[in-house]
Amino acid sequence: VQLVESGGGLVQPGGSLKLSCTVSGFTFDDSDMAWYRQAPGKALEWVSGIDSGGSVTNYADSMKGRFTISRDNAKNTLYLQLNSLTTEDTAMYFCAQPTGYWGQGTQVTVS
Repeated sequence: VQLVESGGGLVQPGGSLKLSCTVSGFTFDDSDMAWYRQAPGKALEWVSGIDSGGSVTNYADSMKGRFTISRDNAKNTLYLQLNSLTTEDTAMYFCAQPTGYWGQGTQVTVS
């Protein structure tokens, strides 16, 4: 099983990034998926979740209206569009599958 995140980087406040998570080794289109993040010195935080078909999405309150989760089951890829970024969004972002599979993370730095 592999989950590989990409798309992180350094961005100015107010900017945008689109994160990707490409998976292999399990049936992606049968799996709900989620994004988490962990800022330096802080606990792991759930960001957003999406059902297997991509029709049901949920967000943490502080991300609603700024972040958009989506997926392309044909490409085995999960996405997270980050808009209106603030310095508080600086963190390592991880994709995860509910049975316990995690990626290695991609760093987002807003400065």
